[in-house]
Amino acid sequence: MTHPPEQRTIRKPVTLSGVGLHTGQPVTLTFKPADPDSGIAFRRMDLPGTPLVPANAAHVKEVLRGTTIRGDGDAVIHTVEHVMSALYGMGVDNALVEVDSAEPPVLDGSALRFAEALRDAGIVGQGVPAQICDVRDICAFSEGDKSIVFLPSDRFEISFRLSYKDNIIPPQSVHLVVDESTFMDRIGRARTFGFEYEFDMLKEKRLALGGSLENAVVVKRDGSIMNPEGLRDAQEFALHKMLDLIGDLALTGRRMKGHIIACRTGHAWNVKLAQRLCAVYHQQKERTHARMMTIEEIKQILPHRYPFLLVDRMLSIEPGVSAVGYKNVTANEEFFNGHFPQRPVMPGVLIVEAMAQVAGVLFLSQPEHKGKIPFFCGIDGVRFRKPVVPGDRLEMHVKVLKVRGATGKVQVEAKVDGETVADGELMFTIV
Repeated sequence: MTHPPEQRTIRKPVTLSGVGLHTGQPVTLTFKPADPDSGIAFRRMDLPGTPLVPANAAHVKEVLRGTTIRGDGDAVIHTVEHVMSALYGMGVDNALVEVDSAEPPVLDGSALRFAEALRDAGIVGQGVPAQICDVRDICAFSEGDKSIVFLPSDRFEISFRLSYKDNIIPPQSVHLVVDESTFMDRIGRARTFGFEYEFDMLKEKRLALGGSLENAVVVKRDGSIMNPEGLRDAQEFALHKMLDLIGDLALTGRRMKGHIIACRTGHAWNVKLAQRLCAVYHQQKERTHARMMTIEEIKQILPHRYPFLLVDRMLSIEPGVSAVGYKNVTANEEFFNGHFPQRPVMPGVLIVEAMAQVAGVLFLSQPEHKGKIPFFCGIDGVRFRKPVVPGDRLEMHVKVLKVRGATGKVQVEAKVDGETVADGELMFTIV
C-alpha cells in the first residue's frame, strides 16, 4: 500500500528584501516554520495587531495583474503568486510568511530566489500525511479562445499554450510534470514579462511602479527583448504563465494531482479553477462514505424511463435528510431536437423535473415508501440562473425541509461546474 508523503516546513527562518512589483514600496519578507496542518499564511507586520491573511482561494480579493488575498479589515497581500509558487515548487506545506508591506518583494521577477531561500533554510518532514487534492472529476471553463481544463491524473502536470493575437510573442506550448527538479531548472527561473506599450497604462492604474529591467522581461513593439541579457529560456513566457498557475493553484492548500491544460489564461481563470477544485474536493470527501447508486438501481426505484428518466447516477443519499444526483447532458438528448435546435438549451421545466427525480429517489429509497409514486403538488420560488447546454454535467442537490405523513417540502438546487443554474422549493405527495 502506498502511503501519502508527509507534510513539510522549513527548518529555520530566512529573510529577503526588495521592492513590490506593483506598489514599488520597499519590503522585507521572512519565511518562518509552521505547525502541521496550518498551511500557508501571511502576516502583515506593519499593521496594528499584525493581522494574519490565510493563503487560500476563499480569501482572493482581486486578480488584476496579480493575485491579491485579504484577511480581516484592511489586511491585504498583493501579488502572492510568486511566493506561493516557490513554496509549492519546493514542497513546503506549512509556513508563516511575514511581510512589512502590502506586497512581497519582486526580486528578479521570478520565483527562483524565493525557492533558493527556502532550500537554504532547510526543508524538513513533519511526520503527518500531506493533504492531496486528488479530485476525480473533470473541471473545465472556456470562453472564446481561452480555456482551462483539469483532468484527473496520478501526478501533477501542466500543459500551457501561450499566444497573442498580434503575434508580438510567437505562440509557445509547454508540457511539464511539476516536481522540485523541473521547478528549479525551468519553471521557477521564468521571469514576469510585459510589453513596452503597456507601461504608460500600467502607471496610470498605479501598477508596475516597482517594475524595471532588473525584475521583468520587456517586449518591444517589434517583438525584440529590451533586456540586455535576453531570455533565460526559449519558452520563458509560457513558463512564467505556468509559474503563476502553480502559485494560484497552491491556494487550494493541498498538493495537486491532476493534469491542467490551459490556453491563453491568466490569474482570473487560475483562481476560478482553484476555487472549483476546492469545492469539488470537499464534495468528494463528503461522499467518500456514501453509497453511490447506478442507473440500474435508480430504475428499480423510479418509474420513469427514457426519454424522461433524468438522473444518471446518485452520488449520495442521507435518508430523510438530503441527496445528490447528476445527469450528463449530451447533444443526443431527445428534447434538443425541438428546443432551440440551432442553439440547444435544456428546458427549464426538465431541470425542475430532474431535481424532483432526485428528491423522488431520496424518498422512494426508504423502505416505507417502496413501490409508491411521488407526485408534484407545488413549486415555489424556482429561479433559473444560467442556461444548461450539451456537455454540461447537471448536479442536483436536494435538502428536506419538512415532511408530514405522505407530503413534504424540499429545497432543490441544480449546479454546473459548481455554479447554481436553478434553485427553488418543491412540494410533493407520495401515493
